[in-house]
Amino acid sequence: MTPRFDAIGMVVSDMAASVAFYRRLGFGFGAGVEREPHVEAELPGGLRLLLDTEETVRSFHAGWRAPVGGGRLSLALRCGSAEEVDAVYEDLVGAGYHGELKPWDAFWGQRYAVVHDPDGNGVDLFAPLAQ
Repeated sequence: MTPRFDAIGMVVSDMAASVAFYRRLGFGFGAGVEREPHVEAELPGGLRLLLDTEETVRSFHAGWRAPVGGGRLSLALRCGSAEEVDAVYEDLVGAGYHGELKPWDAFWGQRYAVVHDPDGNGVDLFAPLAQ
């Protein structure tokens, strides 16, 4: 038997805020899950994004404490074009989310930007630049 990559799990401090952020990016969380202690969204290719509240994790990991600060995890989301990178970034920043790195043309050939989710995790937005 060989284990296969199946899911990305994140511990969130505010489930409703995190669900709202990731829904805005197109993640398909079910209706009414904002008050649940554990939620899942299926991703393209069969992977899943799992969100658990801090309280949920404490319930089965005695002595667990939330890490301090963000930047321990980042998700990278491929956009369809450089213009989409700009539009998604502007939408999120306009909705009050922290824009960490404004869209720019990276030397590695991508339009690239970074926004933080409600817990300070980086969400990278990118698209290949036209060649």
